[in-house]
Amino acid sequence: MWFMLLVSGAFMIILVFSFYYTISTIFRQKKLSEIKNDFISNMTHEFKTPISTISLACEVLNDKAIEKSPERTSNYVKMISDENKRLSLLVENILQTAILDKGEFKLKIQSTDIHTLIEQTIANIKIQVENKEGEITTELNAELPVINADRVHITNIIFNLIDNAIKYSNQNPVINIATRSNKHGIFISIKDNGIGISKENQHRIFDTMFRVHTGNVHNVKGFGLGLSYVKAVVEKHGGSIKVESELNKGSTFIVYLPTNPTT
Repeated sequence: MWFMLLVSGAFMIILVFSFYYTISTIFRQKKLSEIKNDFISNMTHEFKTPISTISLACEVLNDKAIEKSPERTSNYVKMISDENKRLSLLVENILQTAILDKGEFKLKIQSTDIHTLIEQTIANIKIQVENKEGEITTELNAELPVINADRVHITNIIFNLIDNAIKYSNQNPVINIATRSNKHGIFISIKDNGIGISKENQHRIFDTMFRVHTGNVHNVKGFGLGLSYVKAVVEKHGGSIKVESELNKGSTFIVYLPTNPTT
């Protein structure tokens, strides 16, 4: 009898475990399917806008019935060029994610001044902040701002974090970028006054294709690839990234990069 009871008990445990594993797998696949559908929906939306703009500009330029001046023609050509660059950037973001997933990600290490990269990035993105009547302030206090790093990818990190601070702000964005250093590396913090991130979402925002739900999947542009890319680049350098945030009280992303990468 004891043998039969033990066998029955073991069978029940295996059955319960199998049931739990099956249910959890179903829920996980359902969640992945929802993320994938959101990604495809956002991707379609992101590509549709520049394609429509380019198509409209081309129609106007080809329409002989519309009077054209050199200034007007130049504006349409610039519009096509800008939208083409935007399409290229979208494709590059997707390709970078594919490279990360395949493990083919390699760094081009060189001496890099973090303060110079921050200032250059601010100069390039400043017009977006001004369009939303916001401001960017800096406190570049790191005594040792020069590290060995991949200059292009570190620039992308800074750009992505500032761009998120702008996009996820319901009001005039106020962004502060600060640095400090120790003998091992440099800390970069980017603080905003945006909508913030709930506690339950903070550990998921670095997952590929995850986007914090804000009521409308299209109200903030993007694929949900930015922060997963940022995390991958930081960790490839042997660094770390964390977020401090509260809903409706803004967010602060803190990036640590060692002076000499470990990979």
